[in-house]
Amino acid sequence: MAVEIHVPELGESVADATVGKWLKEEGESVSAGDPLVELETDKINFEVEAEEDGVLESIASAEGETVSVGDVIGTIGEGNGQPEQEEDSGEEEQAEEEQPEPEAESETEEAAGESEEEQAEEDANGHREDGEVRASPSVRKLAEEYEIELAQVSGSGSGGRVTRDDVERLIRDQYRQAPSEEEQEEKPNGQQKTQEREAAPQPQASEDGREALEERVRMSRRRQTIAKRLVEAQQTAAMLTTFNEVDMTAVMELRKRRKDEFLERNEVKLGFMSFFTKASIGALKAFPKVNAELQEDDLILKHYYDIGVAVNTDEGLVVPVVRDADSKSFAEIEGSIAELATKARDGKLALDDLQGGTFTITNGGIYGSLNSTPILNTPQVAILGMHKIQERPMVVDGEIQARPMMYLALSYDHRIVDGADAVSFLVRIKELIEDPETLLLEG
Repeated sequence: MAVEIHVPELGESVADATVGKWLKEEGESVSAGDPLVELETDKINFEVEAEEDGVLESIASAEGETVSVGDVIGTIGEGNGQPEQEEDSGEEEQAEEEQPEPEAESETEEAAGESEEEQAEEDANGHREDGEVRASPSVRKLAEEYEIELAQVSGSGSGGRVTRDDVERLIRDQYRQAPSEEEQEEKPNGQQKTQEREAAPQPQASEDGREALEERVRMSRRRQTIAKRLVEAQQTAAMLTTFNEVDMTAVMELRKRRKDEFLERNEVKLGFMSFFTKASIGALKAFPKVNAELQEDDLILKHYYDIGVAVNTDEGLVVPVVRDADSKSFAEIEGSIAELATKARDGKLALDDLQGGTFTITNGGIYGSLNSTPILNTPQVAILGMHKIQERPMVVDGEIQARPMMYLALSYDHRIVDGADAVSFLVRIKELIEDPETLLLEG
């Protein structure tokens, strides 16, 4: 008996997902616990596993389709996915010959066999039992818009499903052929047909053949969400950025002296992120509006410190959260950041790792960025940008010295945080970083 593959619960406030990639093919044997398909949500990607041994009998939702919690996206049937051996087949045929059946039943079985062959042929061409082509609603809408008969499209998806790429490929082919067809057309209404074709929306085509050098890549669900949220942040917040610079001499000397001992004792490296996390917490305590959230006409001041740390992955930027960072030691902060970064790059972040967060730190310096204006991670009202450490000539006690300097950028929602508070916030971070003893006492 076939077992249905359902879309599981996706997490709080997550109602649907996109089928990212099927990890097994139809007819392939699977074991309980094997990952079958990767689903993409707005925040994370996760794999749906097989609940029992068998064969992936059918795939109901192709890659790129949107599915909801509880939807059936495929089935697992009995078997091991391996064809029967010829010897066994021969023995069965021989046994059938030795046991003659009534002529009427043989004719019925033969007819049924032909029906099954016809059905298999229809499935291979992307048709359902009723003759309807297998395609998602969005693909059907595109085909209808360009007056494409889906029955004429060769499906490249699983089970012969017609995909969006299949329809777009046919549209481009017809568009290239359109001029020559118009020249040969001698009907009186040829001009009207030409005008109708020109009026219809056409996909972008290149006359010099450069289109063949282009690659169409589906934007992941997470990338779409990132793009949407970044635009929303710029459209809904009165975002402003203020800058300062910090002398990293004291922190670098302290880190150089203690990094080996720190690693041996805590089994984690001493980086700069723990210093800036501690400094940010000290500044947030001094300026609580920077650690707030705007809900309609109310300002929610948060007296806890869940610090988001931006991590870059192949799928895009994610911001896992270090919970209660104010109560953690330097080693615990470094360990939490390292663990979250590893989970992010391995695609194993849970929704709980990403939800919440009161303030975010992003470090573009690891990629060589000298300065930038980070975008708010809404609904948070501020984000701190770290940058590359670079030696620059600085005047110290009347003398010019080469000092390791870092530019800091604070982007904030000016509706909530005044310019004076933003400047003072950065100055406070600068003071704590440049005097690590104060950082240890107050951070």
